[in-house]
Amino acid sequence: MQKYEMLILLRSDLEEEAREAELKKYADIVTTMGGSVDALDKWGVKKTQYPIAFKTDAFYALMTFHADGAAVKELDRVAGISDVVLRRMITKVEEK
Repeated sequence: MQKYEMLILLRSDLEEEAREAELKKYADIVTTMGGSVDALDKWGVKKTQYPIAFKTDAFYALMTFHADGAAVKELDRVAGISDVVLRRMITKVEEK
């Protein structure tokens, strides 16, 4: 199992319950595919560097998790088809 980080930008106009459900969906994908979520840091609404889909601010969240490649592909696929996700980036973290 590798360690990964997923930075996700959600629409800032979401209700808190919808935002929590969306973040829980990604944590559930990791756990159902045999991985583990280490941390889920919610950074809150921040201004974006440039407009994304005509939006100038987004809700930022960083999820740190251990999983295999199949879980990462599934996370990327699900986030890519979601209409509330503005951007996502999944990176591998080098463990020392």
